[in-house]
This record gives sequence, structure tokens and C-alpha cells, in this order.
Amino acid sequence: MKILEVDGLTKRYPSFLLDHVTFSLEQGRIMGFIGRNGAGKTTTLKSIFNLVHPDAGAIRMFGLGMETDEAEIKRRVGFAGGAVDFYKRKKIREIVSVTRSFYENWDDSEYRRYMDLFSIDENKTPSELSEGMRVKLSLTQSLSHHAELLILDEPTSGLDPVSRAEITDVFQYLKRQGVSILFSTHITSDLERCADDITYIAKGRLIASEEMEGFLRRSAAEGHGETLEEIMVWHEKERIL
Repeated sequence: MKILEVDGLTKRYPSFLLDHVTFSLEQGRIMGFIGRNGAGKTTTLKSIFNLVHPDAGAIRMFGLGMETDEAEIKRRVGFAGGAVDFYKRKKIREIVSVTRSFYENWDDSEYRRYMDLFSIDENKTPSELSEGMRVKLSLTQSLSHHAELLILDEPTSGLDPVSRAEITDVFQYLKRQGVSILFSTHITSDLERCADDITYIAKGRLIASEEMEGFLRRSAAEGHGETLEEIMVWHEKERIL
């Protein structure tokens, strides 16, 4: 079952064009979204969640469209970014008490479980947390309302290797529960650790969207590299030459 369908997504800016990007994500799968800085990853993710309004294309989640079913979709989807802004002087417990009120399916036991897992003290303020801990707090809030689809922009940014491994282990656990995850990252080793599928864009255009194993195997056979990092470097060099 397709949880997310992106068809011909287009967004024009004065100096950038996101050009007819198309891909889909199946239930219970993890898709890594890669591309160098400025390739259009964040624009794509924000367009999916209706934080940026595309100029063309269609986006459907659970077979629903934001234009008619935004409230239902947002109840079932979690969004978190690497650069997270909270009310920096408010206690975390106060922030969460407001967030909780937006979700009828909020689960306090899940919230407590992830707060303990990530060692977050809700009596602190976000200004007292490291960047990595703020990312974990954002993830905790997304996971606490039983989201069926997670859309994550650089979720492991700013985390140390142990914390990144911890996060990817959580992703694997959620996958086994049937949760679908789309996340962008420039840390390709995280994707090689947990992703089933890969979508790769460069300069606003789709390069590939397919199963990770097949993408790596095909790229190696074509001499483009054996790791995601090597493949990205090869493609970027080809576009420059």
C-alpha cells in the first residue's frame, strides 16, 4: 500500500527550480532522501507537509490530499526537522502540554518512553539542550501521537555517532510496527544502516528513486561507486564537467 505519493512536484523560485519530482513510499518502509545542500530536499519535504505551496504536481498521503483532508493527514503524520525552534525559555513540560492538546491520539506512555530513551529532562528549557537533544525532543513529540508516516528533515544532524545509531535503531523498530519513514540526511552511512529505499535529487531534478540494494548494485556495475557517498560524488562531478 502506498502511504505517500508525490507526482510531478514543481516549485519555482527566482534562482531555483524543483522540477517535476516523482516518487512514492510504501507502508512499513524507510526511504532515505539524499542530495547535496541546495538540491531541493527541504523544499520537497515542506511541500509534502504543506509548509511550502508547490506550483504544480500532486501529493497524496493515505490516498488523501491536503486540499481536502489536511486535518486528517496531519493527525496521522509526524514532521520533524534538524533545525528545531521551540519556545526557548519555556519548560519542556509546558511546551508538550500545548502540543498534546492538538492530538486526540496522543499517548502519554509513548511520550514517557521516548523521553526516557533519549534522556530528556522535561523540567529543562530548550535553550538548555544541545542541538542534538532538541532534535530528539522533536522526534519524541512526533512519535507520541502514533504517527503512521514520519517526514524528517536531517533528523540525525548534530548528533554524535552513538546517538545517531540510537535513532536509526528506533527507525527500525518503528518500521516493524508498520510505520513509514521518509528522511533526508547528508550522513549517508545512516541510510546504509537502515533505509530500504533511496530517492536522490540533484539541482532540483530526480536522479533515482528505487530500492536501496538495487540502486547500489546498479551504480557499482556502472562504475559510479559502491557507497552512497561515492555515488553522489560521481554524479556531482558528472554534472560539473
